Amino acid sequence: MSEASNTRSRSALPVAFLKAHPNVAIAVVVGIAAVLFPYFFEPAAKPVQVMTEALAYVMMALGLNLIVGFAGLLDLGYVAFFALGAFSMGWFGSGFFSGAAGGEGLHVFVTGVAANLPGIHFNFLLIVVVAVIITTVAGMLIGIPTLRLRGDYIAIVTLAFGEIVGRIAINGDGIGLPGEATLTAGRKGITPVDKITLPFLETFEALDLRPWYYLALVLCLIVLVVNFMLRDSRLGRAWIALREDEVAAVSMGVPLVKTKLLAYGTGAAFGGVAGAFLASFQSTVNADQFLFQLSILILSMVILGGLGSIWGTVLGATTLAVINFYLIPKVFNEVPSKVGLNFDLTEINFGIFGFLMVIMMVLRPEGLIPERRRKAELTEGIGAGATTGVGGEEVREARA
Repeated sequence: MSEASNTRSRSALPVAFLKAHPNVAIAVVVGIAAVLFPYFFEPAAKPVQVMTEALAYVMMALGLNLIVGFAGLLDLGYVAFFALGAFSMGWFGSGFFSGAAGGEGLHVFVTGVAANLPGIHFNFLLIVVVAVIITTVAGMLIGIPTLRLRGDYIAIVTLAFGEIVGRIAINGDGIGLPGEATLTAGRKGITPVDKITLPFLETFEALDLRPWYYLALVLCLIVLVVNFMLRDSRLGRAWIALREDEVAAVSMGVPLVKTKLLAYGTGAAFGGVAGAFLASFQSTVNADQFLFQLSILILSMVILGGLGSIWGTVLGATTLAVINFYLIPKVFNEVPSKVGLNFDLTEINFGIFGFLMVIMMVLRPEGLIPERRRKAELTEGIGAGATTGVGGEEVREARA
């Protein structure tokens, strides 16, 4: 065979591979578009801000998808983990504890202005580790009361946990700590919060959103990789087995307590990372951010994309985030007033999300990019008996 033929054969290999694996081709195109996206706009443009926040919500949605989509545990209090991650940033990355180290401040691996301010100032990477630890422990604590519960009862317990954390955030300014400090700043909020400082990079600035966007993109990619690894792991198969048939899974040897607690703890950790990032990005930790509506918004992202579907969750979170943070307030907000109605779309944004959910349940209940198993259940007529059989297969794999 001639050298020219060999060259053509080698060049045709990537094309043939992408034709045989269209999902990989789509992922490559989306990845390239994501990397180039900020350079189509000014450094501080609104679309860059919206997509940066959307990436943070993708992280939270992927965390909730582990709990709801993989393990089948309904969680209506996910906002609690976002709050704990944000407070981790507020406690260890601001001047809130102004009396730390005798008023001189405690500084760990920070540079620039923050290195000379009172309070506690940790490097962002250390704060992420702290947020992961705090939220993982909190996730496991919320999992303990739900070990013997199912269905609606789990939803009630998780809803209560989210409301408890929200009430503490609002009234924590009355909880005293040593040194005349309080647990939270109440409705006043902890502000300003340190801007992110990473090794070998300059401190992030509010007028240049590109570093924020790329950091959020990197964090999102890490969360994605962890999600895929967990899905294909022994633990992931155990989660799916519990989701399909908990009784069969336990009877076949899947450890119920450990498996459920790991689902809550792992999903909570992703919410903590997103909370710490958004606290620095928005430069504030305010109790009014941690409302029940946020839990419903994140759950809607998972449902819209497809329960248990990783790529579906990414698409659902991005779609609802863009609608919530850009299309409703910036593009279509004044449409009702132009047709003679006396209200703005921002006043009924959750009504819009509810309408979208109803449309999805009617037209495409499996989600935008459904998980293979769920798509089969909803579109190919698999009954309860068949579903149990599928769960049994996952049980055997989980025990392997």
